Amino acid sequence: MSDTLPSPVTPRPALLRFLGGVRTVTGSKFLVESDQARILVDCGLFQGLADLRRRNWDRLPCDASDIHAVVVTHAHLDHCGYLPRLVRHGFRGPILTTANTARLAEIVLRDSAHLQMETARHANESRWSKHRPARPLYDDADVDKTITYFDPVPTGTDIEIMAGTRLRLHRGGHILGSAWAHLTLEDGHSLAVSGDLGRPGHPLLLPPEPFSGADVLLMESTYGDRRHDPASGRAEFAAVLTRTLARGGTVVIPSFAIDRTEVVLHALAGLRHDGVVPKSVPVYVDSPMALAALDVYRDAIMTRSPELRPEILAQGAGSLSPDPFLAARTVQESIDINSTQGPAIIVSSAGMATGGRVLHHLKRLLPDPRNAVVIVGFAAAGTRARDLVDGAATLKMFGEYVPVRAEVADLAHFSAHADADQILGWLRGAEPPHTTYLVHGEESSADALRNRIDAELGWTAVVPRSGEGVLVR
Repeated sequence: MSDTLPSPVTPRPALLRFLGGVRTVTGSKFLVESDQARILVDCGLFQGLADLRRRNWDRLPCDASDIHAVVVTHAHLDHCGYLPRLVRHGFRGPILTTANTARLAEIVLRDSAHLQMETARHANESRWSKHRPARPLYDDADVDKTITYFDPVPTGTDIEIMAGTRLRLHRGGHILGSAWAHLTLEDGHSLAVSGDLGRPGHPLLLPPEPFSGADVLLMESTYGDRRHDPASGRAEFAAVLTRTLARGGTVVIPSFAIDRTEVVLHALAGLRHDGVVPKSVPVYVDSPMALAALDVYRDAIMTRSPELRPEILAQGAGSLSPDPFLAARTVQESIDINSTQGPAIIVSSAGMATGGRVLHHLKRLLPDPRNAVVIVGFAAAGTRARDLVDGAATLKMFGEYVPVRAEVADLAHFSAHADADQILGWLRGAEPPHTTYLVHGEESSADALRNRIDAELGWTAVVPRSGEGVLVR
């Protein structure tokens, strides 16, 4: 009998699969499979075009019960909105994210379930769905179960997910609680996922922590072909408000409930202080979800969160309150806004005008040329916000077409995403990954960023295809 000990088995390279957020800005899902662990990084809903939304009903290529853990980079629906569906299908592992993301994600998921249930109810009552009966992707009970699996972890600390597989979250600077993720796998190779990278000039949050290198990088490319111009953007925001209020009109701002509303309110508070927005002009926030998120941001200010800029901590919660500031939490309070006449400013979700209370305001205000609609974030293809930005003459809402006679302003400087120059700045100085994959961007944006990374950094950059699998090494 030989005395020779058996040689240790070398782990096989992990397989990375792109299940969403590829050549589109929605549905981010990236599955990492090694010999010992199966980890999903981000778990987002598809939004926008009908073909994309239908993909929310597709099952993942593995059983949900076989996924050991989910890492969530931040609380936007396109990164966390599929979680209750995953739990409905049998996922029972930890959902690893920051404490602020866990708190904001609960708000987002409860709102999403409510909208899904309301849509299904309306479809069944009106018989407009081809499904009999129409059903929601998930419901309140699924969300109740999902939030029990949230396992908040601190940034800057190594967390062992499975034996030999470690996670470290780094400040992302995109929204409160956002992070970019660094995974070290059992074979020693590493994978970094940018999530949505914040802008260095975010008015509330500190910049993202620098990229520290990895063997494989998944880099968002939402604004991979564009450059923000904050100075001219702020001037144009002030100008469209001034024009509209002077002609007695109302400004409606479709705004994402998480972070965008806070940034818009901060800008309005500054314009109120400078006299651009008179104190006689009311500012309404018509979104229970946005108001709940605003409470989380105010708590972060009160507890002096290390994510926030020092000047915001010094100003306190008043930096987010352009008094007079009127909150519409109930349905009746929202209806009451519709009976008011301009001048006024209404901030309401959803940001891409895909649903929510903002649709009622748009239906009322779009036909009147005295009014204005200000788009303050990325407008994905297939959404009403994109239709407005592209100059649509009519907009379909509640089964009928509404004429667009109001002024439309597209102010991308409010976006919480880094632009192409800022992404390149974040990458410079790090050791080149073996491969950089451009994700979470429309195809033209991802292609443009790939070309810049190749030309300016000399890195190997690829725009993957949906469902594609690659090795991590």
